[in-house]
Amino acid sequence: MKTYSLERHGQLLMLKSLLEGPEGKAYTKLLLDTGSAYTIISQEILENIGCSPAVAKKRQRIITGSGYEIVPAVHLNRFHCLGKSIEDFEVLAHTLPFGTYVDGLLGMDFLNRFEVEIKIRPSEVRIK
Repeated sequence: MKTYSLERHGQLLMLKSLLEGPEGKAYTKLLLDTGSAYTIISQEILENIGCSPAVAKKRQRIITGSGYEIVPAVHLNRFHCLGKSIEDFEVLAHTLPFGTYVDGLLGMDFLNRFEVEIKIRPSEVRIK
């Protein structure tokens, strides 16, 4: 298993990822969220790399802190995170609250693909 350090922000754990779309790449900071079924990325970032949520053919119903929402699902050309690379990875597009210090959430749709150990102390992830 390979070990990756996480960035701690209060009680939250964050990590970096690289998104590739048809019109570019974006480095992002994601919140590690085992309570999220889906990986969710800021709509603005997806627009910037050519994965426009406005023309998404699929929508997904999710539960947020403010209730149910229906959000666009888009496909990245490639998603890189924790030393893993997934082609044609589907993510959900959502507007993140103003002042948010992350670009999205890394959800269980990614984590379930691998053998993963999350160590709260010392803020690290081990992945096989």
